[in-house]
Amino acid sequence: MHTAVRRISLVATLTLLAASAAAQPAPKGKLVVVGGGTIPPVILDAAVRLAGGPSAIVAILPQASELADTGARTATMWKQAGVSRAIVVDVKNGQAAERAIGEATLIWIPGGDQSRLMAAVKGTRLPTLVGRRYAEGAIVGGTSAGAAVMSKVMVTGDADLQSITAGRTETIEGLGLWPEVVVDQHFLKRQRAARLISLILDKPDLVGVGIDESTAVVVTGRRFEVIGLSSVVVVDARAAQVEARPVKSLAAGRNLRLHVLTSGMTFDLDER
Repeated sequence: MHTAVRRISLVATLTLLAASAAAQPAPKGKLVVVGGGTIPPVILDAAVRLAGGPSAIVAILPQASELADTGARTATMWKQAGVSRAIVVDVKNGQAAERAIGEATLIWIPGGDQSRLMAAVKGTRLPTLVGRRYAEGAIVGGTSAGAAVMSKVMVTGDADLQSITAGRTETIEGLGLWPEVVVDQHFLKRQRAARLISLILDKPDLVGVGIDESTAVVVTGRRFEVIGLSSVVVVDARAAQVEARPVKSLAAGRNLRLHVLTSGMTFDLDER
């Protein structure tokens, strides 16, 4: 009886969430979410094309990294990829930072520590402005930590990687540009399946998207396409029967859906 009641409650919640999402206008922009590692030309070229080709302007938020030259190196990468301007954003200079975000056709977040990036922009208008530019039509992308921050429920890295455990995957709030999912990066390379499955069993209303290195998803509204060299794993427990388990005990659920996608394949969040 308890499981049946819980499933009915989850279905009702998903129905309300779907109705709410349908009522919201879809963002005019796209997300380019890279799982880390080397970014192959096919991903760079796609991002530049979506952002306007040679006339594209890139605003870089390098604050996830503790390395002083991350911004400059990333600017060089995008200039070599063919954009006209690449601006490294200093979040401590509020007016200049907001102007750069406002002008950009591509807002890019390199790797590092996603919690570090969120701490750097906390208390500024930048998260709101990035969301507004995405809604207006800008391309927003990132790699590694810059991929993780796309979620609203964002993994921090603190988790049990050896077993599927209830309540052990730590999260904080991310930028929330892709609020229906949880992104996990370096997914196959660093064997993070247990972390993502654990979190999705904790939060079965969300869809887990594990992106491997040198691979990206290009998000358009509630649909995404895979590009790059490896795989994307989707963990979907929205219609599963999830057991209620105490924190730090083994998590459990039945009828989770698993999708393994490669370049050219697509996924729609409205699939059931």
